Amino acid sequence: MSELLQTLRPGTPVMVADPITFRDYKLLLRSEHFIKPAHFHKFWKLTRHTAKAVGVDISKIGKPLETHLREVLFFDTPKFRLYNHGFILRRRMFYKKGLPQSNHELTLKFRHPDRHTAAAVDVRPLLPCTHTIKFKEETLMEREKLGSMRTIYSHGCDLDTPNVILTQNFESITQVFPALLQTGAKAKTLLSIVNGVAIEEILANCGEIDFGNKVTAKATLAIWRNRMTQEHLVGEYAYQIKFSSLNGFHGKPRELSEAFFMRLQEDAQDWLHIGTTKTAMVYGLGRTPVTNTE
Repeated sequence: MSELLQTLRPGTPVMVADPITFRDYKLLLRSEHFIKPAHFHKFWKLTRHTAKAVGVDISKIGKPLETHLREVLFFDTPKFRLYNHGFILRRRMFYKKGLPQSNHELTLKFRHPDRHTAAAVDVRPLLPCTHTIKFKEETLMEREKLGSMRTIYSHGCDLDTPNVILTQNFESITQVFPALLQTGAKAKTLLSIVNGVAIEEILANCGEIDFGNKVTAKATLAIWRNRMTQEHLVGEYAYQIKFSSLNGFHGKPRELSEAFFMRLQEDAQDWLHIGTTKTAMVYGLGRTPVTNTE
């Protein structure tokens, strides 16, 4: 199954390892370059120019560059026990016409550069509930090196509109996600919003990239700002390829997807933000030591 949508009983053993069913390509961008709608269009044209140069096509899907507003919050202990052990606990709220919607998404991820280490962590919730497991291969740029690629693996679980209060103690969240017990945090340690920063996310639809042989990727452009101060934080251009098996993603489509990623780094170098991930940037805004070097 490409997405494992399951309802499990407590304690049900996972007999089959989750397969990798996504490859995400991600490039960090300087968010201050995206102030006006015209700036989004300028970058859209740049990506189409790059696509043409490497022999792929980007087509419009839905309303081109249609934007969506979302709020993103990360939760952790005061000493960042979760993130420093490779875990990310995130809540995403959705807005429509400026108004918050009743549904929200709670996500637990474990990220690691080693595929087998990421696969070994069972991110499923303890109690029976509908959840979605996503195991992704994420392709990023090498730190401060244009025209490069590196890989980290993300093993995640999404819960839709969970009835969970995240500012309670650590013990409460481990009753939802027992995998977090691996962090060794004390039961009564309180969780809070990472560095007190609520993130305003502007997500734009950047079309669909066709790599041939029916392999396509949905492209998006996300801009993150501090919701309270409106300070620009970071942007990200990403495209995601979904498949039934990583072994089935090979040949010309894979070569073209990588060629586009490499060439775009060169063509868009004035737009690039040199860093690692959006999450890493948010964690780095405060003074708490961060040992996670994703």
